[in-house]
Amino acid sequence: MNTAVSPASATAATHRNKVVAVAHKSTAAATFAEKQMLFADHTLEVYNEAGLKEAGLNFDVFRKAFVGYHNFKQRHLIAPANNILTVIDFTRPSREKRLWIINLQSKKILYHTLVAHGRNTGEDKAVKFSNAPNSYMSSIGFYLTDKTYFGKHGLSLRLNGLDAKYNSNALQRAIVVHGAAYVNEAFAKKYGRIGRSLGCPAVPEEVSKEVINAIKDNSCLYINGADRMYTSSFLDADTAVEAFAQAEMQLPQQI
Repeated sequence: MNTAVSPASATAATHRNKVVAVAHKSTAAATFAEKQMLFADHTLEVYNEAGLKEAGLNFDVFRKAFVGYHNFKQRHLIAPANNILTVIDFTRPSREKRLWIINLQSKKILYHTLVAHGRNTGEDKAVKFSNAPNSYMSSIGFYLTDKTYFGKHGLSLRLNGLDAKYNSNALQRAIVVHGAAYVNEAFAKKYGRIGRSLGCPAVPEEVSKEVINAIKDNSCLYINGADRMYTSSFLDADTAVEAFAQAEMQLPQQI
């Protein structure tokens, strides 16, 4: 009988043991350094068990999104039971699959697919971003997914941009997730890039309904881009660490 323990299972067990060890301390005795350790361990655990490296998602990009997700929870933007995180990495070429939908509880990738950027954001690579109406550019930052509707692209999903200088005009600009015939590998093979949108993160038509239904109604979506000036309150790691530790160790809310 094979009783070998997988590396992923061993990592998870180690994390749980650390949580228990810290949780058995008094609230005052649980240091911030210990909470940081728990958060760092868990971030790496999710990344490894979900196979995100193998799926092409850079760890630093995932960590930013993961920090933002916990800040969403801390601000009660998403329900405590919501475990869905969507990451789009516009530093990767459009020919590559650069959208990941992750179930953080099961530590599994639900969808990994192509996604378009705006026509004025770049050709194969996304190089320019804007929050301005009629710019036909993509906007980076954190979004709260909204409600669905049926438009000219069929089932579509509104996005509420939460970063003031970077994507706050998303609803006004009608920046939505929708399916598009120009987002597929055949188009990329023919033209050296997939088609571009008017700023929307458009996905392949064949998976658009599944993608939209998986992330609709208040989940966290993060779009990463090559903009060194980008800042966001949702990247506050200290708040994310405290929110995570509070949930993991069931600590009372600190005032």
